[in-house]
Amino acid sequence: MTEAIAAYAAWTCPFCSLLCDGYGLSDATSLSLEGSDCPRARAALDLHRDRSPDATPRIDGTPASLADAIVAAAQRMDRWRQPLFGGLGVDIHGARALYRLAVRTRAICDAADGAALMHGLRALQDRGQYQTTLGEIASRADLLVCVGTPAVEHYPEFFRRCGLGAAGSPCTGLVFLGVPAPARLPAGVHAQALPGSGDLYADVQQLAALVARRRVPGADPALAALAGRLHEARYAVLVWEAGALPAHGALLVEALGRIVATLNGTTRAATFPLGGSDGASSVNQVFAWLSGLPLRSRAGPLGAEHEPLRFGADRLLADGAVDGLLWISSFDATRTPPPVDLPRIVLGPAAMASRLQEAGGIFVPVATPGINAGGHLLRTDGTVVVPLSAVRDDGLPGVDVVLQGLADALESRT
Repeated sequence: MTEAIAAYAAWTCPFCSLLCDGYGLSDATSLSLEGSDCPRARAALDLHRDRSPDATPRIDGTPASLADAIVAAAQRMDRWRQPLFGGLGVDIHGARALYRLAVRTRAICDAADGAALMHGLRALQDRGQYQTTLGEIASRADLLVCVGTPAVEHYPEFFRRCGLGAAGSPCTGLVFLGVPAPARLPAGVHAQALPGSGDLYADVQQLAALVARRRVPGADPALAALAGRLHEARYAVLVWEAGALPAHGALLVEALGRIVATLNGTTRAATFPLGGSDGASSVNQVFAWLSGLPLRSRAGPLGAEHEPLRFGADRLLADGAVDGLLWISSFDATRTPPPVDLPRIVLGPAAMASRLQEAGGIFVPVATPGINAGGHLLRTDGTVVVPLSAVRDDGLPGVDVVLQGLADALESRT
């Protein structure tokens, strides 16, 4: 494998769900980011730069071969009556193997950011949604309103991907509701921040009433002005971030949907969700494709079951409702399993081994799509499956290989 800079010109960053492909890496050793100063990408690359961590699987802290680790993991998993598959930091190939194993073991599956993921999912199930894409924002949106999120705190390249500050960008208005305007804005882009009342629920509900042109006694003048701007815009986009929403955030997402539905009676508007990083969106979509149900589901004794509240990982662990944990985080070495007293099997980058709080359980180092493995991920807007290319080969197995090995070993025990 060549390490020339040109070989990585088409590199796609896998470390947030924007899946930016407009920059590259200097080489496969230093993994220095070229063409961007994205702090999220740089921090993630720092964790993958060191190629020295021990990449040997471990069984209860003892080094083992990959084959032995898979056999031992299958022996333990075969004794679990109700397993939980958590983390779920995998690409589409890994997600397909994960689904097959979950059906085989009747596991409940929930992503590390499952609670945030459910905000948008429950709103979609209850009311439907109007969503747009990065490309359509860049080519059509003239007003962008970020509701309860600075957007670029966790998605640093978001405004660049929206074309803000670029020549010919149609966007002439950028508003932040309920949060201060971030310092990280493209050159020449000016933003307005509306602090609101401090209660985002109340502010969004009031904005929805004002957009619907209902009488609102004592209305906030700034919200009334924003409602007017939304009606005047040719194409307004309301941006929300799943991980930044408070408890019961689905209610906020539904309210934003009502605003957009009202606006679409006379102009054009949509919402745009930020979220689903570390493979969460991809796994959720794969499960929906294969079973008709999203995450927080299982193929249980009653057939296919989806329980968006009861099957939350935190609740299951707190209630002692599961007897084994398979934790997968192939992108983020710092995203370790929760400290629970359960038998566990962990799949993660080699650098995760030193971060695991206990020596017990089975740890299998796996490759990271976009660094030392190829793969595919679904972008945050849900419209594009993006290929990931490996920039080096560390000899680590992919998550899909390990999960298929587990499935095969379980099958041989029946």
